[in-house]
Amino acid sequence: MSDCIISGERTLTYPELQSRALKVAGGFSALGVREGDAIAFILRNDFVFFEAAMGSAIIGAYAVPINWHFKSKEVAYILDDCAAKLLIIHADLLPEIEVAIPPHVRILVVETPIEIRTAYGLDADACRVKQASQDWGLWRDEQEPWAKPPMAARTNIIYTSGTTGMPKGVVREPPTPEQTQRTTMIVGKVFGIKAGDEMRTVITGPIYHTAPNAYALIAMQMGGTIVLQPRFDEEDLLRLIEQHRITHLHMVPTMFVRLLKLPEDVRARYDLSSLDFVVHAAAPCPPDIKLQMIHWWGLCINEYYGATEIGPPIFHTAEEALRKPGTVGRLIDGAVAKIYSADGKELPVGEIGEIYVMVKGQTNFTYKNNEEKRRDVERDGLVTVGDIGYFDEDGYLFICDRANDMVISGGVNIYPKEIEGVLIGMPGVRDCAVFGIPDETYGESLCAHIELDAGAVVVAVEVSAWLAERLTKYKVPKTIVFTGSLPREDSGKIMKRKLREKYWQDAGRSI
Repeated sequence: MSDCIISGERTLTYPELQSRALKVAGGFSALGVREGDAIAFILRNDFVFFEAAMGSAIIGAYAVPINWHFKSKEVAYILDDCAAKLLIIHADLLPEIEVAIPPHVRILVVETPIEIRTAYGLDADACRVKQASQDWGLWRDEQEPWAKPPMAARTNIIYTSGTTGMPKGVVREPPTPEQTQRTTMIVGKVFGIKAGDEMRTVITGPIYHTAPNAYALIAMQMGGTIVLQPRFDEEDLLRLIEQHRITHLHMVPTMFVRLLKLPEDVRARYDLSSLDFVVHAAAPCPPDIKLQMIHWWGLCINEYYGATEIGPPIFHTAEEALRKPGTVGRLIDGAVAKIYSADGKELPVGEIGEIYVMVKGQTNFTYKNNEEKRRDVERDGLVTVGDIGYFDEDGYLFICDRANDMVISGGVNIYPKEIEGVLIGMPGVRDCAVFGIPDETYGESLCAHIELDAGAVVVAVEVSAWLAERLTKYKVPKTIVFTGSLPREDSGKIMKRKLREKYWQDAGRSI
């Protein structure tokens, strides 16, 4: 079936989705939600995400997707910060955070569907809506459809991942027709999604996150066939690509790493010839990983650099990646960027500094309840998200690291991303995080936390030797820790803040 959303054995056609969304919009309005109000979602990848997002847009309300991994304190912060009127949540996720929900927030509980239950190994009873709760499906079907013209749709309020602190809610003004047209043009280039195309995609990442959220909703608006993957699994993705003749994907480099670790016979088992436009972002991709994926999947792999605040101002193709290994791309039409030193001096080509960008014609944004922070990230009309890098003589941007991740050891600037890019290529290493910890002599020294592949046996001296063969001596971490798993966003971003905390909490300083 085409022109529908698919999840496991279930399908939802677009006419059915439109009918449900109108009922949802009418129901939201009946509950007192007004234009500009916020409706929070704590949901995995499910049909209800699209129903609720469309219903919110119809009445001009803000949809606020919340990371379903968040604990009660983090959820309470966001619900309060965005002044949510309603919360829509999967049944199995409610008990963990129920105590954090303010009394005035109305709760609509969604039965956790079987494909999500299976993917996460959930108890069947925990996935059912309890008798005392308001069942989303029953509530939705009882509502009178919205019969007025739709209000001006608002972009979702996305809370940044909080990798370096408390999440910040990015709020955008409703777009003008000209801004909508501009966004459509950018989406066509960066996501490869164009009206009229017969696109078929798998949503591999969590829709609560900025990029998968935007990608999924745009694919829906363009009428593409959307397959929801309840939880990323590398071989299952290959199966879905073959089964549904997938043409488009949005991915993150961590997924590439996991795909490349599949045995050769498994990788060769599936027909991936339907792939036309694969784009990745969200985290740095080591050049050797990118090269291996291009050799496997071909020249369909593209990349962009962006963030919730700035959109996708930088883009490049596989052909460009082969010419400029390690780049994240060049400015798209209408984008402007500058590199600044710590003292605010604009830097020339080749010099490393903080990256500031903007895209002309993009809707302005602020941080919810934090105008001061919004002013702090702007310089000369350009915005930074804290990344450090440089432009080469051909206009290609290279990311060195995040400003908060850079380590200064004995007065030398060290960029952990470079070390991580080498370490991830070591046999047996599944993922890693390199960061600075207190050092009495040098101020900071390097520490590496390493997550190994199942069954792999690697010792610290082997890690040091691997890095020493490929990097200068001062870039080899003094401290190497093996861990069962790393705290990571589903987007692929590792929560380094959580790793750093235990090292710095008794240091009397944070850098």
